[in-house]
Order: sequence, then structure tokens, then C-alpha cells
Amino acid sequence: MNSLGTVLIASCVGVDWSKTEEGLTEGYGFRVLVVRSAVEARAALRDAHVDVVIAEDCASIGGCSFLAELRVTHPDIVRVLVLETKSALAAKSMAALSVYQFVRKPIDAQQICLIVERGLEARELARRHRLLAREFKVPANSHSLGDRQVEALHPQSSRFEKLVFVSEKLSALCDLARKAASTELPILIQGETGTGKELLGRAIHYNSSRRNSPLMVQNCGGMPDDLLQSELFGHKRGAFTGAISDRLGLFRAADGGTVFLDEISEVSPAFQISLLRFLQEGEVKPLGSDKTVSSNVRIIVAANRSLKTLVAAGQYRKDLYFRLRGFEFEVPPLRDRREDIPVLAEFFAAKHSDAIGKKILGISASALEKLAGFDYPGNIRELENEIRRMVALAHNGEYLTTQHMSREILEAASRAAPLRGLVIPEGATLKDKVENVEKQVVDEALRRHRWNQSRAAKELGLSRVGLANKIKRYELDRTH
Repeated sequence: MNSLGTVLIASCVGVDWSKTEEGLTEGYGFRVLVVRSAVEARAALRDAHVDVVIAEDCASIGGCSFLAELRVTHPDIVRVLVLETKSALAAKSMAALSVYQFVRKPIDAQQICLIVERGLEARELARRHRLLAREFKVPANSHSLGDRQVEALHPQSSRFEKLVFVSEKLSALCDLARKAASTELPILIQGETGTGKELLGRAIHYNSSRRNSPLMVQNCGGMPDDLLQSELFGHKRGAFTGAISDRLGLFRAADGGTVFLDEISEVSPAFQISLLRFLQEGEVKPLGSDKTVSSNVRIIVAANRSLKTLVAAGQYRKDLYFRLRGFEFEVPPLRDRREDIPVLAEFFAAKHSDAIGKKILGISASALEKLAGFDYPGNIRELENEIRRMVALAHNGEYLTTQHMSREILEAASRAAPLRGLVIPEGATLKDKVENVEKQVVDEALRRHRWNQSRAAKELGLSRVGLANKIKRYELDRTH
């Protein structure tokens, strides 16, 4: 689902925002998420890429405190506060919140639409100002590495909610996931631990027609059948020892929404039968009850082992496998898409520096090169942990460099450096082969220095004119 942006409305229970939602979606092309509590709002912000937050100042939302929190945790979000007509919030308090705009009830849908549009325009102008200030070395209000500056450093980067990437593999996978989101088919996501399977599942939910209904997540690994049955299907009081009250179960709690089941490859044959029956009938029978109730949920499952392989080995039900794979996704490990490492590293640097209020100017080219040379057995999760550690070690207002990196990654990158990117040169003659090698070396130096020709020329021992001649001779293009 493509849109101009995402607007999150955190509203009191019973307040009707339908006209505003209609105006934002149909009139302007925005995607709108409506939540009824601060807890739901934080969950949506964790899972979806949100551009504007409109929050009411009521008991269930606490708009003032919630927007004050967002100022620190999500500084790029445009924040709008909705107040009661007779609210006596002082101007000093409003300034402390640093909201873009505040409005009083009753809500005017056209006014809200205009505020959202103008707020995003103002944010874009501020982003361009920061980029120009950085380009011409003019002091700006903020020098920290934010999401928008990450996008500027990697103009070809894309995102699918919280998934950030530049690789063709992830781009193709996310394009298919967007199409799958518009259907009601079950989703099977497979891949190694730490590759972002749950992020993909959450992104699919927030791009589906169920996005304003609950998303419930359950890890099935290592759980005994009785406990898993109780968590998902619910139970009646007295159904087993310790069942002191009724439990609704996630399938009923998420009615109208989505249930994400992680490590589905680890469940027992008995539970596989229960899950298959639910997928076929859409009915839930709580433990200790003789009644069944209907539940309309979409199932998204994830596995770090191949279900197809388990089926072939007789360790997984074939009929359940085929039920689950309405759409099947295989998330590639990070070592198979190394081009994603720099943009992910800078995204995590921005995320974790913002979280602790530290200003990080960026990541040095040599550090990015070393980061890209590691295989990351723990995939994206391991890369994020490394960047979080580097941010913690760095001083305020400096770049992340190799001195902040862990010894394991530095040593692994050093061992891999002589072989990384080595190719057999093409060409019919020795002269052709040498020229092909030279073209590759020049191109890699330019990309490593982000096409800063002065730095690349210095590294290669060339004058700027000499480097310019080679760029022209080999028809090198910074966009390729």
C-alpha cells in the first residue's frame, strides 16, 4: 500500500474521526491508523513508519505527556495536540511540548487535513535546510544523524515500515509483501534468526485492511502444549490446576486483526492438528469449555527452519504446511545482502543516538567498510547490537570510527579484506584485463568515499584531474 505518509490518530474512546480519516485518505492519499490508548499508540509507532501523530489530551491517551515523550523518541514526527474547548493549558507548557500545532474541539476535518499537509511540508523544508547546511558547512540547529539524513546519504534506500534496505533482494521481497498485505491469505515467513521476520510480519499487518485492529504476537518455541493452547485458544476457570479465572486467548482477543506466531516449526504434532482445525474452520474452543466461538483473524507465522524440509523428513504435517503458505517468504541473511549493511548501520546509529540524547555525526568510511566485511551469524540483530555499543562508546558530536568497534569484527574484516570483492578480470588481452582491474579499483574507491573525488584521488595517489580522466575514460557513474 503506497501513500504520501502515515498519520496516527490517538483518540479517546467514542470520539468519531471518520470524516477526518476519510478526508486524509481519499482527499490527500494518506494512510491513517486510529488507536484508542497510549499503549496501542506506542505499539503502532514501534511497528509502523509514522509521519504525523495527532493526539487527544484525555485520560486514555494523555496527549501532553505522550507528545512530550515523542519529542525525544521520535523527533522527526510531526506532532499535533487536540484539546478540549475549555482546556486551560498554559502557553509555557505548550512551548515545552514543542508541538507543530494544537487545535480545540469540535474537530474540523478540513482543518486537520490542512495542518497535516502543512506540517509535512515544513518538515521537508527543514530537512532540505539541514542538507544544504551540511553541504556548505554552515552551522545548523541539529548536527545529529537523523532518519532523513540517512536517506540523503543513501538516496536509493527504501523502507517497508521498520525494514530499511537498498538491496534488490529485499526490494523484490517487500514489493511482494505489499501485494500480499492486501489479501486475506496466511503468510509464512522463513529465514535465519535475526533477519527481521517479525518486522516483515508487522509491516504486512500495518499495510493490510486489518491495520486498525489488534496485532497479537506469540512465540511458540519451547512452550508446552497446554500452555500454548491456553495462550491462543483461551481457557475456562478450573480447566486445569492454576486456572483461577477465564482467559480469552489471543485468537479471540485479536478478532478482526492479525496473530503472528513465531517459531512455528517448533510446535508439537498435537498442536499442529489444533492449528490446522482453526485455519479450516475459524472456530475457537477454549480449554474446559464445550462451546465453540468464531474468530476472524489473519495468521502470519515465522520459522527459522525450513518447513518444507521438515515435511519431507516426516516431522511436520504436510496439510498444515500448505495451509500456512498462502504466501511464502524467505528473508535472506545479512551476509547475502551486504549492500544493506551501510544503510542499516547508519539507521541504527541514528536510532540509538536519539534514544540516549547523544549527537552522532555519522559513521566513517573505514568503519562502514569493516562492518560490511563481517558475516554476522546473528544477522541484523547482531549488527544493531554492534552499532548500539559503538554509539555508547563514542563521545558527543563525533563520528563512529573503527576505534569504537569490537575486536571480533575488526579481526574478521581484516582477514576477509584481501579476498573481498576479488574477481577474475575480463578481457582478451593483458591490456584489457589490466584496464578492467583499474576500473574496478577506481570505482570501489569512489563508492567507499561516497564519490568524494578529493579523498578518492588521495587514496589512489592520483591528482583530481587524473581521477576525473579515469572516470570519463571508464564511464563511471555514481548512480550505478
